[in-house]
Amino acid sequence: MKYLLMGTSSNFGNMFSMAGASLFLPFLPMLPTQILLNNLLYDLAQITIPTDNVDDTYLKKPQHWDIGLIRNFMLFIGPISSIFDFLTFYVLLHFFHTSEAQFHTGWFVESLATQTLVLFVIRTSKNPLLSRPSSPLMATCLAVVAIGLYLPFSPLAHVLGFTPLPAAFFAAPPPRMRSSTVTPWRSRASLRGGSSLI
Repeated sequence: MKYLLMGTSSNFGNMFSMAGASLFLPFLPMLPTQILLNNLLYDLAQITIPTDNVDDTYLKKPQHWDIGLIRNFMLFIGPISSIFDFLTFYVLLHFFHTSEAQFHTGWFVESLATQTLVLFVIRTSKNPLLSRPSSPLMATCLAVVAIGLYLPFSPLAHVLGFTPLPAAFFAAPPPRMRSSTVTPWRSRASLRGGSSLI
C-alpha cells in the first residue's frame, strides 16, 4: 500500500507538472529518457520498502484495500508536489536564466531529490522525525539522491542530456525540499479519516 500511495501521487504530480509547464515553455520540461531514468531511480529507492519498520497502529487490526484512499491521496498530494515543481521552474528561468539543457538537469535533480525524500514522510502516520525508517530504506533513498546529484557531472551526462549546474543552484534547493516534505505531512490530516495508512 505504501508503494501505491507513493508511486501514484509522485507520477500524477510529475505528469501534472509536465502538462502545466508545456503551456509556457518552448521546449520539453524533461526529455523522455530523463523521465524514464527518474522513474527508474525512484523505484529503486523504494525497492527496500518491504524491510521498512511499520507503525504500531498499522498492526492493531487487519488492513484492507481502499481504492478511494489511493485516488484521493493521488489527487491531493500529487498537485502539492507540482506547486514546488512550478517554484523550481520559476527559479530556474528567472534567477538562473538556464538553457534548455540546464533546465532539464535542474528539474531532474530537484524532482528526484524531493520525491525520494518525501518517502520518509509518506511511509508513516506519525511525525516522520520520530518514526525511524529501516536502514536499507534509508540507504537506498540517500543513494538515489546522491546518484541524481552526481549524474550531471558524470561521464554519462552528455549521453543523458544533462549539463553541470551552477554552484548557486545547490544553495536554493534546501528551503524548497524542506517545504515540499513538511507540506505533504501536514496535508495528510485532511485525508486520514481514521485510516492508519496515512
